[in-house]
Amino acid sequence: MQKICILGMLWAICCAAVACQPSPHPRTSEEEQMFGPASMRIHPAFTQVKDWTGDGKPDGIEAVLEFDDQFDEPTRASGTVRFELWYYRDTDPQRIGRRISEPWTFSLADREQQIAHWNPAVRAYSFQLPYDKINPKSRYVLTAQMDLPKGRLFDQLIIESGKDSSGSAHHVEHAPTDAPGHNH
Repeated sequence: MQKICILGMLWAICCAAVACQPSPHPRTSEEEQMFGPASMRIHPAFTQVKDWTGDGKPDGIEAVLEFDDQFDEPTRASGTVRFELWYYRDTDPQRIGRRISEPWTFSLADREQQIAHWNPAVRAYSFQLPYDKINPKSRYVLTAQMDLPKGRLFDQLIIESGKDSSGSAHHVEHAPTDAPGHNH
């Protein structure tokens, strides 16, 4: 009788433990559209030239990528993200010069990849982009493209680690005040 009671208790504990495990509920297409990623940005304060090895020399860029839904709330995304690093050009309106290195490509298609890159503190994804030839006093343009199952998102950021205390800045161009169509 005691064995049956102990087995029954163990069975109840196992069932309770299984019931506590979160199980995803599939979203309808309407829910996917409503809460799926609507925008993406390379975070301007957290994306920086970094020294991961502690030897005093930069090892590359830590890129932090945020996704927001249509309500401007943080959300996760599934797909493939591709980063490219470019030389900064003052004379180009897009500021993009020659590409510096081969692209870095990451998949966010499964649970393990999501866990590996998700940073719950900032509610965004973090990626290490190794490039030991980076000059922390130079400007660069970092681009990110996310290929989603039904679309693509893009952003770019000017990396200015030697020129700005935040480490980087989004570059915004404004039309000159004497441009045609500008009301004085």
